[in-house]
Order: sequence, then C-alpha cells, then structure tokens
Amino acid sequence: MRAEILTGDMRDILAGLEADRFHACVTDPPYGLGFMGAAWDREVLRPAYWREVLRVLRPGAHLAAFAGTRTWHRMAVAIEDAGFEIRDTLMWVYGQGLPKSLDVGKATASTEWNGWGTNLKPAWEPIILARKSLSERSVAENVLRWGTGAINVNACRIPIVGRKGYWPGKAHVPSLGVTGFGRGTNPENEGGRWPANLAHDGSQMVLDLFSDTGDGYGVCGEAFSRNCYGGGQIGARPTSDQVVGHGDGGSAARFFYCAKASPSDRDDGLARLPGAAGGGRSEAAAESRGEGSRWPAKNPHPTVKPTALMAWLCRLLTPPGGEILDPFAGSGSTGRGAVLEGFGFVGIEIDPDYASIARFRIQAAAERAAKSQKATKRPSGPEEAA
Repeated sequence: MRAEILTGDMRDILAGLEADRFHACVTDPPYGLGFMGAAWDREVLRPAYWREVLRVLRPGAHLAAFAGTRTWHRMAVAIEDAGFEIRDTLMWVYGQGLPKSLDVGKATASTEWNGWGTNLKPAWEPIILARKSLSERSVAENVLRWGTGAINVNACRIPIVGRKGYWPGKAHVPSLGVTGFGRGTNPENEGGRWPANLAHDGSQMVLDLFSDTGDGYGVCGEAFSRNCYGGGQIGARPTSDQVVGHGDGGSAARFFYCAKASPSDRDDGLARLPGAAGGGRSEAAAESRGEGSRWPAKNPHPTVKPTALMAWLCRLLTPPGGEILDPFAGSGSTGRGAVLEGFGFVGIEIDPDYASIARFRIQAAAERAAKSQKATKRPSGPEEAA
C-alpha cells in the first residue's frame, strides 16, 4: 500500500483532495495550549480545521485525535461542531512525563512557600474518538457500502497469558437469570479480552497503579465475576472445577492494551541524519520534558507517540486495504503504524524538517514490514522449501 507525506498547511492540501476518500483519520494535532504565543496552535481548536477532515472521510469513518488534558474539551467541541459524532474518549496512560511546574518557594525566596508548585505530573492523554455520520440506514448497511462505520474488535483484543477462559454450561441461577458454568473454552474470548478505552505503556509507574488481582473472584450481588475489569463471566459461585473467566492472574493492567515503546522507535530510519537538539518547538515539550529542557535526538519532535500505539489505533478503525489520513503528521508515527498494518497512508505536515524525518521513519517501517511479510511467507514449491 502507498504511503506519502505532503508538506504544507493541512487546510490547503485537504481542500484539493476528493471527498469521501479516507477510511479513517488517526492524528496527534497541536493541543491548543498557546505555546510561546503560537496562534496556529489555538486555531486547531476551531471547527473549520475539522470540517475539511470530515469532508474527505468516508461516511461512517472514525477519527482518533489525541488531545491535552487542559484543552481536550475544546477540541472535542470543535470536532463535534464540525459535524462529527463523539463516540468515546480513550485514555493513554504513560510513565515518562515530567512536571512543568514553577517552584513558588524559589520564585518568592520564601521558605513559607517551599513545596508549592503550579502543575501536576502529566501521566495520561485523552484520545477523542469520533465518527462521521452514516450515509445508510444502519451500521451494517454502511459497512457493506463504504467499509466504514464499525471498529475491528477482534483484531484489537488483549492477548491472554495462561489458561483460556470458561463458558456457561447447563446449571441455572433463577435470581440472576444466568446459566451456570461448565468447562470449555469460551468462543467469544479465544482471541483475547475485549479492547477497552484505556491503553498504557507498560512502565513500572503505570503497572503500580493497578492492583494485583491474583486468581480470585470479585463479588457482584449474588454473582461472582473473575475480576472487576470485565475479564470474566458472571453467575453462581464456582467450585474448584468450575473456574470462571480467563484463568490468569497478575496486575490488572493486563486487561488493557499495552503499547511499549522501543528506545529506538523515535530515531528509527534516521541513522543518516545528524543529531539535533529538540524539545522547544511545541507546547507539549515543556509539558512532557520539563521547563526549558532540551535533549539530543535525531528526531527532535517533542510529542512522538509509540509506533505500537498508533498501529493499534489504525488497526482498530480501518478495514483491510483501507487508507488512513493524518493531517498533523509530525515525525510520522501514524504513518509507521499504518504501513506496519498494511494500510495506505497520507500524512500532511507543515514543517519541512519534520516532514523529511517522517518520510525516513515511515520508509524504515515499510522496509521492516516487507521483511516480516517475506519471512512469514509459506514455501510454495520444492525450490523455495529448500
């Protein structure tokens, strides 16, 4: 599938693209924090930006847009006012954020205010999930016509480590109207747990936020569930040979998608580029790295998302063979996720330097995808088998 980065203002470029083209939009736009007084930053919170995105998406196509915790409500309203239907808000929880906070004690030279600051440590970002209106009478009819309108649940299930789950048998609990439990793999759960509207980076700080659920039962009235995070069936108290749920234990973080970022993810494909100092070009730099911080990187973009997370979102929202739009491409993380999943991709980036970096990073991901596909291809004859 083809992947390309177009350089310029997204409004101008989108205006020249045909309507009803893209199957999904996955993007990490500016958060509208007015960093360094940038007017373009706040303008993204206006509906006009999102109307052009709406126009080029197919009916029923989904939009996933990252946002900042201080301004996500305004971005959600702008997206909604542009004509989208807000479907959900996902939570991306991470452990690498550093606080941007004024030390009031130092600023006032007063010990009375020691320990007082101005901000909390950033540890999560909202992802607004929206959908363009259907053109047909139902989601089913829309999917058949446009390939859009639904999300790919089975392709995004959370893998289960350990035993498989169990499913209802013939016993009956009248007060609950629930059939009892018999041994056997639950056909609904063979592919893993149902994806939730929360994802995390697997860092120790994040794992520590979740309790260790072990292998016990949670109580819900007269019913017993394998855990309180939707990991098991509900019904009568099970006996030792009537285990309910998935049969695994450990941190409750296992119920949610984990997108661990490789240390080399940010600079993948940029070996030929000279190192650069980054961190001062957008509003999120100070949010995530601390006031005035700069760090050496070939990819100086301050808000690089893990490729694995972007690939998961692309897979969730896009039908096989579909094409994804990112009108705020940055250094190309959405494009990397798209090509790794086998989707077409068009990214738009106004900064020529970032656009160049994005092309290198996406090309590296495309080459990796091609090698992986070649390695997993089955031999078709004696010569290949040899």
